[in-house]
Amino acid sequence: MTTPKYIRQELKQVKDPEIPTISIVDLGIVTGIDVSENNDVHVTLTPTFAGCPALRMMEDMVKEHLGSYEQLGTITVETSFATTWTTDLITPEGHEAIKKHGLAPPKRNCSNITMDLLEATPCPYCESSDTSMKSPFGPTLCRSLHYCNNCKQAFEGFKPVG
Repeated sequence: MTTPKYIRQELKQVKDPEIPTISIVDLGIVTGIDVSENNDVHVTLTPTFAGCPALRMMEDMVKEHLGSYEQLGTITVETSFATTWTTDLITPEGHEAIKKHGLAPPKRNCSNITMDLLEATPCPYCESSDTSMKSPFGPTLCRSLHYCNNCKQAFEGFKPVG
């Protein structure tokens, strides 16, 4: 019989459409996996924010990926807001994947975003703390814009959401 642990491992191959270096598992949006006795699989996704434009695409990606395994039965994917997504759900591997994409990963355990917190974003390229925030708003609501005074790179920071 297939287990939720097996499904979770398989879903690590499904990448976030916006940040293709991170899986939807490591991003923390896979918040539930149920497997029935006859290998029907039900996956619950919690979006990073209510208006996420990639949500339906991610649902389809999960169905398509898991649907390619003959041993699995019916695949259903549900979006739910029963669990509140926070950046603390991002795994350590997810933090590394965000960094690999050239974004500064969010700080952990931050329930309140302050300007001081955003300004203290280390560079994802050289890890220097000698950075300056250029704007608290980036190309998406969850990012801020920064500049590293050490390696002279512009970068985006992934805002913590608590």
